[in-house]
Amino acid sequence: MTLADLIPSLRTSIDRLPTPEIWPSTTRLTRSGDLTVGGVALSELAGRFGTPTYVVDETQIRANCRAYRHALPDVEIAYAGKAFLTRAVVGWIAEEGLSLDVCSAGELAVAMAAGYPAERIILHGNAKSPDDLKAAMRAGVGRVVVDSLDEVGQLGALATAQPVLVRVTPGVDGHTHTAVATGVEDQKFGFSLASGAAAEAVRRVLAEPSLRLVGLHCHIGSQVARVADFELAARRMVGLLDLVRDEHGIALPQLNLGGGHVVPYLAGDEGFDLSGFADRIRGAVHYECSRRGLPAPRLTIEPGRSLVARAGITLYRVVTVKHGTNRTFVAVDGGMSDNARPALYGARYAVRLAGRASQAPDAPVTVVGRHCEAGDVIAQDVPLPADIHAGDLLAVPCTGAYHHSLASNYNMVGRPPVVAVRDGAPRLLVRGETAQDLLARDVGV
Repeated sequence: MTLADLIPSLRTSIDRLPTPEIWPSTTRLTRSGDLTVGGVALSELAGRFGTPTYVVDETQIRANCRAYRHALPDVEIAYAGKAFLTRAVVGWIAEEGLSLDVCSAGELAVAMAAGYPAERIILHGNAKSPDDLKAAMRAGVGRVVVDSLDEVGQLGALATAQPVLVRVTPGVDGHTHTAVATGVEDQKFGFSLASGAAAEAVRRVLAEPSLRLVGLHCHIGSQVARVADFELAARRMVGLLDLVRDEHGIALPQLNLGGGHVVPYLAGDEGFDLSGFADRIRGAVHYECSRRGLPAPRLTIEPGRSLVARAGITLYRVVTVKHGTNRTFVAVDGGMSDNARPALYGARYAVRLAGRASQAPDAPVTVVGRHCEAGDVIAQDVPLPADIHAGDLLAVPCTGAYHHSLASNYNMVGRPPVVAVRDGAPRLLVRGETAQDLLARDVGV
């Protein structure tokens, strides 16, 4: 279910965009050639907050949360906060009834500062530091997903009746980029199901008197499109639940199947079949439990990107246009410090001129960043008007996930502000960094 389904009056404006599925559902084209999101013109936001700026549509995030809850009313939806986390975002997902997944003491601190209920927080991480574990125990997080035998002992020494889940590597290939494949063998996450490491981790947790094993967890990767891959993982996880029951005489009440649902970034990209996922996952779990005589566990899923990616737009100003031998380079005032994904994963993006109309024909260009790296490329071979020039405003859609989270200070460039829009009003969520901010941390003389 999308916002266009919930609010049919938005369909006309959405359908005018060439690829509406990668823009926030509130996006509209104006007669002057500008775009508005959440009732606010992008040129107005750029003028007020500068560029680069991350723009996030609150309405889109809330609609995505509701779509998941509608499709899976009997399943716990836990937002994977690593995708995009601010105090405001924590507030939105709390109001929409979602649980929260964090993976560091810093993310936990944001959640607690926003007043999020600690009992609805799940702590993740393949290498949790002592500070992470201590912060989680002080806060009273609801569950910890244990990821190593060392952690079992460390957590056991700190905790008192702490509910935990064991993270299992189910040996399922999510058919995604190797950098974000987390369900296959021989990688850093979880305990191998095939080798017996997961069964041993269960034994070790059960042997710790200060830990309370409540379930199992798995995650097969990010940008996973095939529902069949999630279904296979679910079936294998129920098989382990059965083994735990047979060996230890306990039926674990929880099964967390992770997230990683695919999001389209370009026209023609595959979207995620949420309805099909809901039907097949619940059906597979209930069938496998029924034939094994197991009570069906409470299911949890952890969407992150699929809740926030489409809600985000990044605004840039063109700094220069260079006509090379084979390509035209359009350089902007941001780059890999605010969007690391093209350099990390070869991710591809669409780009659109905003703020003015153009009658010039489109021509393919490569949009590059300001950083001292040849690999600082935002988008390759994207169509932009041939009269593109310095000072023009560009909008890059589908930048709500893993942009603010992965931002850096490379070349000592300040990280951009984050501005939320809703019902015609912008609201600054995170201010942009200044040179003074950078110098404040440099205390050496």
